[in-house]
Amino acid sequence: MEKIAVMTDTNSSITTKEAKELGIYLVQMPFIIDDEECIEDVNCTYDEFCERLDAGATVSTAQPVLGDLLDMWDEVLKTHDKILYIPMSSALSGSCETATAMAQDYDGRVLVIDNKRISISQRRSVLDALVMIKRGMSAEDIKTYLVNDSFNSSIYLAVNTLELLKKSGRVTAAAATIATIMNIKPVLQIQGGKLDSYAKERGMKKAEKVMLRAIEQDQEKRFSQGNSVIYAAYSGNRAEGEEWLKTVQEYFHDPTIELFCLPISIVCHVSTGVHAIGIMGYLS
Repeated sequence: MEKIAVMTDTNSSITTKEAKELGIYLVQMPFIIDDEECIEDVNCTYDEFCERLDAGATVSTAQPVLGDLLDMWDEVLKTHDKILYIPMSSALSGSCETATAMAQDYDGRVLVIDNKRISISQRRSVLDALVMIKRGMSAEDIKTYLVNDSFNSSIYLAVNTLELLKKSGRVTAAAATIATIMNIKPVLQIQGGKLDSYAKERGMKKAEKVMLRAIEQDQEKRFSQGNSVIYAAYSGNRAEGEEWLKTVQEYFHDPTIELFCLPISIVCHVSTGVHAIGIMGYLS
């Protein structure tokens, strides 16, 4: 039986520590703080990033150095027959398309899987890949499954501030000012790799209720025939994230729901103070 390695990037909300525990390979996605290139857990922790962002630092995302990615593939292939590489959605970054092009030089030993996900839904894809490897499935069949499963997930995010979305041009300065005055919290949706507007509510509590109802509807309509799992996520203050987790667990009467940090690649666009929730199918 072929030996298959699973590789993903830090956009999956998987930490360096978790990657080691799971036995997967993790590509570090760089980010920029005030013109300084940083790598999470190398020269900047997640908490330090959030603190600097809240203090007014200018932040942005960046793609990994191509040579570093190729070096990782070459090293892993010394001990494995094939690599399943699950990067963030091609709809949100050009890194997936770039990796797909580079993989053509590896004679089918590197399979890049664009299953249109990021953060907690991308995380679930990685875990499902590990399940399928244990079941003895081929790398090609695993890729086919994950690609076909692309749209079997939804993530909703309640954004606390529109400041970064204003800077990126996603909302106008006037709209951001009005939203701040009116305490309007946009609810965004990530489905099929695209970030879209879902709702606008006065205050975070109302925005949270909208997300909880949206997940409940997805659970009843889209996921009623199979296994589904709910994850909570946040950016910024851990204590606030844990309060959000408690709300989610109580709403769904499920104390097993887990909490994860939104990846820095998302926080660079939506800032701290975000509460998020996702639902996706899974392999048990």
